[in-house]
Amino acid sequence: MARAIGRDPTGLPACRERAKERGVRACGDFRMYDPAEARQRMVENQLKPNRITDPRLLRAMAEIPRELFVPPTLKNAAYVDEDIPLGDGAFLIEPLALAKLVQAARIARENVALVIGDPTGYAGAVVARLAATVILLVSDAEQAAAIDRRILEVGAENLLVQVGDPRAGLPEQAPFDVILLVGAVRSVPQTLLDQLADGGRLVAVVSDGRPGEVTVFTRVGDAFGRVVVDDARIPELVALRPAPAFTF
Repeated sequence: MARAIGRDPTGLPACRERAKERGVRACGDFRMYDPAEARQRMVENQLKPNRITDPRLLRAMAEIPRELFVPPTLKNAAYVDEDIPLGDGAFLIEPLALAKLVQAARIARENVALVIGDPTGYAGAVVARLAATVILLVSDAEQAAAIDRRILEVGAENLLVQVGDPRAGLPEQAPFDVILLVGAVRSVPQTLLDQLADGGRLVAVVSDGRPGEVTVFTRVGDAFGRVVVDDARIPELVALRPAPAFTF
């Protein structure tokens, strides 16, 4: 007896839908995973429906191969709408959260940007498509070397990786038009705000344990304005965690 169209007790429709979301050509056949297709679905299904409208940003995230910035065992998960744990407290934050941060920064082609808290180089590569020069500050020389290899693969020639203290920033290279913190913080160190150019923006997810808020700090002379533009929940930027208070 023929099975009625639209009825499938085997659960295949759900399987096919999961395959479609992951950019897989056939249900159950993850060997056919297509990163380019998954990347486009990320843009169409995650970013555009959530008010990511900057055409330059959408183009950058549609073109940069996110799968190059995760370990080989996680390549099939590179485009899921979740933070991807990389070990030792590091994460590749979810695409939508990164897009919210970058869009809020309003990066112009002539801007110089500082990126802090990006353990893979992916956020730096995205910002490098939008700005004139990007400096990615990391605290580990081995991590810097790995990022250098990745950014060569994606042609981010205007992205420079430097090793230093994320909390201190790079005062010798300041001022910056944009500072991007790729992780949630309870507060933003004044040392980083002081490295903004007049009119410069620092963008971070500020969270004190509640759902985080995408917050833009703008420098005007010696004053700093603060505006919340969206919400986001991403892992803590451990390098900027406040030092524990000393008690007797």
